[in-house]
Amino acid sequence: MFVSFNKLPDHARVWIYQSNQTFNENQISFLTKDLESFLSQWTAHNQELDASFELPYNRFIVLAVNEKKIKASGCSIDASIRHIKKIENKMGVILLDKMNFIFKNDNLLVYKSLESLKKMFKEEQINSETIVFNNLVMTVEEYKNLWEIKLKNSWHNRFIKNNL
Repeated sequence: MFVSFNKLPDHARVWIYQSNQTFNENQISFLTKDLESFLSQWTAHNQELDASFELPYNRFIVLAVNEKKIKASGCSIDASIRHIKKIENKMGVILLDKMNFIFKNDNLLVYKSLESLKKMFKEEQINSETIVFNNLVMTVEEYKNLWEIKLKNSWHNRFIKNNL
């Protein structure tokens, strides 16, 4: 069952997918309708999941489920990933490649490969205070408090640790 994101408890589970490009107005409209439809019928063991989504910065898809009510099963999680793959194909964007990251550069969001992180740090294009997005957060509470985080405090820092 689709519910408003702000109605989900802090312990609700989240999955975050980042896009290689900013969504335009048509894509936002498509995503809103498509995700509401998908989440309205998303189930685990034939039971409706209380689920929602956000599209922060018009660049990410954040799915969330209140697992205290019904726990998302392996099959239901697989269904959501298949759905995200369909969105990728329909929109021509990359959402499932985990070998990339996004950081803030002033008011811009920059999408780069994890491989380039060390080089960018050495060349001072980014620093330990640069804000990165920790898409590994697990709950709504972590999403609210630990998603946008300084590079030095994130898991990304393992790529630059020798340089800190």
